[in-house]
Amino acid sequence: MAQPPKLIAWEFTKSCNLSCAHCRGASTSEVDSDELTTNESKHFIDEIADIGSPILILSGGEPLIRDDIFEIASYGTEKGLRVVMATNGTLVTSDIAEKLKQSGVQRVSISIDGATSDTHDGFRGLPGAFKGALNGIEIFKKIGIGVQINTTITKRNIQEIPDIFEFTKNIGAEALHIFMLVPTGRGKEIEEDEIPPEEYEKVLNWFYEQQKYSPIQLKATCAPQYFRVVIQREQKNGRKLSFENDGYNAMTKGCLGGTGFCFVSSRGEVYPCGYLPALAGDLRQQSFKDIWNNSKVFNDLRDSSKLKGKCGVCEYKKICGGCRARAYAETGDYLDEEPYCIYNPKQKSKVSK
Repeated sequence: MAQPPKLIAWEFTKSCNLSCAHCRGASTSEVDSDELTTNESKHFIDEIADIGSPILILSGGEPLIRDDIFEIASYGTEKGLRVVMATNGTLVTSDIAEKLKQSGVQRVSISIDGATSDTHDGFRGLPGAFKGALNGIEIFKKIGIGVQINTTITKRNIQEIPDIFEFTKNIGAEALHIFMLVPTGRGKEIEEDEIPPEEYEKVLNWFYEQQKYSPIQLKATCAPQYFRVVIQREQKNGRKLSFENDGYNAMTKGCLGGTGFCFVSSRGEVYPCGYLPALAGDLRQQSFKDIWNNSKVFNDLRDSSKLKGKCGVCEYKKICGGCRARAYAETGDYLDEEPYCIYNPKQKSKVSK
């Protein structure tokens, strides 16, 4: 039996009212007739609750597109799950926010990919998306639902990241989560917008410095090297991480795909994460418990001794693990070395593929 997942991201629908340049799922305005039905969705929640009580992220596309979003959120809450939602914010009204609160949704994440409307709207593919997101944030704040800001960092907005951090604090958000672009979905079309590995490392070090004194929660996602950076910086300062002093950084690791996290598509396909299209199982053919415990993909990812290249000999492999999605996008092998990491392991001379 594997440890139960701590987080499950569920692509509740692929349908979306926006057309974001970096969309993992290449969402469209059309509704997929093969999405999990309301009854299938409830059965999936039953299966989750049978093995644990993880955070369930209702994502998309845009989850507010589906009429049964409140029913499913309520059902998840009743089953003891911590239900949260990822939305672009543009469809939010006071009535919708109140229904989400009554459904037990405890936090919403809204993506802000620029400190100005020009940058954000350019990402989102719709004039007015920035204004709509800000309106959604204000409504959630008034209704008493916590707001988290998600930001995908690319060449388009890297200079605005400090301003986005200040913006996040000023609007009263609870958290800022930064995401490093992974070239999947429509993101493949803007692969040239990935920041260079050296800039990537600088951003992670800057983020570490902000986290030390930040009044809000900061989390780096799709950036497993961050935890190697944290340890290196703490060692340089003569400190060792502890839960009492460092909280989240001391109790987690980089890539959680298949170990503490998984992604479920709108059709019930289960993957290590939304950026890694290595199929672990199908909810219409297997139970979630069976997939989580017995999938080859998941069990491969749980065994750090299977990592290849410099990740395989890296002294931080159990802390970082490298981005398996980037390795897959680069080589077709999710166990290969992380192509965006500039760190040279002490045992690099032993690297073999």
